[in-house]
Amino acid sequence: MRNLLHDMNPSVKFGVVTVSMLAVAFFFNPWTPLLFWVSVLALQIALSRINWKIWLLFMLPFTLGAFGYLWTTVIFSAETGGTVIWSFAGLDVTDAQWTTALSLSFRVMAFSTLSLMFAFTTDPVKFIMSLMQQLKLSPKLAYGIMVGYQFLPVMKDEFIQIQQAHRLRGADTEKHWWQRLFSMRRVIIPMLAGAVRKAERSAFAMEARGFTGEARTAFYRPVQVGRTDFLLAGVFMLLLVGSCVGGVILSAP
Repeated sequence: MRNLLHDMNPSVKFGVVTVSMLAVAFFFNPWTPLLFWVSVLALQIALSRINWKIWLLFMLPFTLGAFGYLWTTVIFSAETGGTVIWSFAGLDVTDAQWTTALSLSFRVMAFSTLSLMFAFTTDPVKFIMSLMQQLKLSPKLAYGIMVGYQFLPVMKDEFIQIQQAHRLRGADTEKHWWQRLFSMRRVIIPMLAGAVRKAERSAFAMEARGFTGEARTAFYRPVQVGRTDFLLAGVFMLLLVGSCVGGVILSAP
């Protein structure tokens, strides 16, 4: 049960996330994004095995952004009328302003939670393979993205190695930040040269193995769509419809 979101077909998951975001964006009451946010969070707790410390670290900027939306909407929103519900430092806040501020804040929390759920429970390589097999993404674009993604850890290691080599040779002696920034060219230029060589070797290797960029009829790692994927998609849609209906009912006068 704790692996269901991780094993869900990435294309189906991507479609569900996209539809959910577009649907919630059309509801301007605060209850719909709040209910959907809580529902997605509960589903993620029950059906995933992510590192919640890292999740909270990634969620912190979005939480600050949601608070910023709340504060700026209350302070700088246009006069929309309504009943004054509270005052602060000579500023009157109406129920309409407060409702709009809460709606924007909860929408940020719902969208960010949904995005992190997709990022933390989806294997990037499996996602690209699924896009090729289920959504017919061009193999040229798909394999180009995969090669670039696999270069990232290699580039990180090479960056560290070049910095350590400079320290061993006494080249890393700058004290001021602007001197260190200007000296980054000694690291960036060798990294760019190495990246060009690696890209050229990858292109030759793919050509030697018969890669032409044409659509394929068979794959070494097939990604299937099963009953569990449809079941989870139905659960997401049920939570989405329930949140929308519940938000409309709770926001009714």
